Amino acid sequence: MARTGASGIARIQDAAYPHRASQRSLGLGQALVWLAISGAGVAAFLAAPDVMLKQSVFAVQLAFVLYGFWRCLLAVASLNMPAPWPMVRGQKLPRYTVLVALLDEAEILPQLVPRLAAIDYPRDRLEGYLLLEAHDRATIAAARACSLPPWLQVCVVPEDGQRTKPHALNHGLAAARGQFVTVYDAEDAPDPLQQREAAQRFAADTTGSLWALQSPLRIRTRDRSDSPFLDRQFAVEYAALFEVTLPAMARLGLPFPLGGTSNHFRVDALRAVGGWDAHNVTEDADLGFRLWRAGGRLGTLSRPTLEPPPGALVDWLPQRTRWLKGYMQTWGVHTRDLRRLGWRGCASLALTVGVALASAAIHAGTVAWVVASVAIALAAGLQPATPIFAMAVLAWGTSAAWLTGHVGAGRAGVPYTPVDMIVAPAYWSLLSLGFYHALWRLVREPFAWDKTRHSPDPGLPNSHLDAGREVA
Repeated sequence: MARTGASGIARIQDAAYPHRASQRSLGLGQALVWLAISGAGVAAFLAAPDVMLKQSVFAVQLAFVLYGFWRCLLAVASLNMPAPWPMVRGQKLPRYTVLVALLDEAEILPQLVPRLAAIDYPRDRLEGYLLLEAHDRATIAAARACSLPPWLQVCVVPEDGQRTKPHALNHGLAAARGQFVTVYDAEDAPDPLQQREAAQRFAADTTGSLWALQSPLRIRTRDRSDSPFLDRQFAVEYAALFEVTLPAMARLGLPFPLGGTSNHFRVDALRAVGGWDAHNVTEDADLGFRLWRAGGRLGTLSRPTLEPPPGALVDWLPQRTRWLKGYMQTWGVHTRDLRRLGWRGCASLALTVGVALASAAIHAGTVAWVVASVAIALAAGLQPATPIFAMAVLAWGTSAAWLTGHVGAGRAGVPYTPVDMIVAPAYWSLLSLGFYHALWRLVREPFAWDKTRHSPDPGLPNSHLDAGREVA
């Protein structure tokens, strides 16, 4: 049973990066900006409320139009991506560390271990840690009962009051001896050749500025599901993000929020920026921009990781709440000082984290306004008012979302039918429920981790577990 030392993680957390989610107060610059904007807005509305209302609505509509063009640009930029890197045998590969943070996952460990054991990488160059919480006796016992490959061992995270995934990952990072490190989640079925592709990508980077690579996460819906609507929409959402948005942003040389799993890092760069922020509940989103601040670049891989969807609303909502709360934390942290982000970093932060929060806040209200306007007009026997520009903006934004969803779904092998497209606004409206729940939780329990519940899913296809046999 391996145990990490407290001194190692302390050195990582005391690294150069000082801005973390645990610093809840606004910075001086943030406070001044908010005061200036709020004061100017209130004064303008008091002076000319009708004019300001019209201008505010127009500004929102214009932003919606511009973001639609941005999504179309991403779809175009993601076309003709380079072919997957050919796997080359016989070369000496760098040492690789695999980290998997687990909490209350005793039931899923017998499924996870064979998937990790299938990783196609020289065993003498591979090490891995199952990072388990000291109080989680059931998962520790389940890990001991599993037949682990020689390169994979159990690492118990010392009890010190924090029980978050990034906190556990920092302990694993302190123990890592690899040149590169990968992070996986309990429910993952990674392509066995991911490490080989990542190692070749890092080796081809002669500048040494490529610090992180994100593998695509592909949702494989179950044959029998209690929540087919949520499952299918969630799969399309992931496809648009990991098959279109992130590869396009990497191609454009922009930073982006990393996914919480299947990302590959240079260990020295990761340690230099202080590891993961143990107080940020979307430590992955924060880390992508933190690496960029320090001078690193982000890229994407072609070999995917398969995941099941979260399932019913009772499981989907806590996960979405955590994501949106973490996005709020990430926005707050990185807008404290925009200078080191540069204009590209600021634009990327706004177009990813900022837009995700803004759209989640207004989706339900927008849909409710359209439905209510039509319903009231019909009930009164009137023809619904249809402001041409407003309807054109709505149609344009929806079409842009459908486009990225359609392109991504095609690449990920996810079904996306006309019915899925028509009912998509209902799914988008659920994001507003997650947003306001996240806002409340940010105030009441800013660092509480809403863990996603996992259960064994033998129906998840693992066809790529045999991928290594394709290579001579």
